[in-house]
Amino acid sequence: MNGRIVAGFLVATALAVGAGVYYTQEYAYYRTIQPGTERARIRLTDRTGALRDVPIRDFQGIDADSSPLRYRACFRIDLPTEELTRDFTPWPQAEPRIAPRHFPCFDAVRIGNDLEAGLALAFLAERDIAPGVDRVVAVYPDGRAYAWHQLNESAE
Repeated sequence: MNGRIVAGFLVATALAVGAGVYYTQEYAYYRTIQPGTERARIRLTDRTGALRDVPIRDFQGIDADSSPLRYRACFRIDLPTEELTRDFTPWPQAEPRIAPRHFPCFDAVRIGNDLEAGLALAFLAERDIAPGVDRVVAVYPDGRAYAWHQLNESAE
């Protein structure tokens, strides 16, 4: 009988810890980025290395102070693809990072596959937005765009 109580306690404790870890990873540190704020500002690095604001709309974003890699954003960019490819720095090493489930507009697997297939283009948004971390933006021809942070070579 005592063995069942101990085993039950261990299982209940493991489930509680697992639920806590899941909640922490998926929800605890994230907060919504309000459109029109500094964190919602999207700038791209032009071919001279200068940062330029780009016109966006329909912004949705999340971020966390616990890690610079938690930034994700979905928006529409109001520049034609031809202008983007002419004026801004392409980023062939783009690797979208998986977003938490509560942020469904950002599908990293689809974005990554579309980048590999040439259905979307990646650009360097801001180099070293945090030490060793770059902001990258992927843009589709219809104006859909997605931003995330990823480690650069100085952090690897």
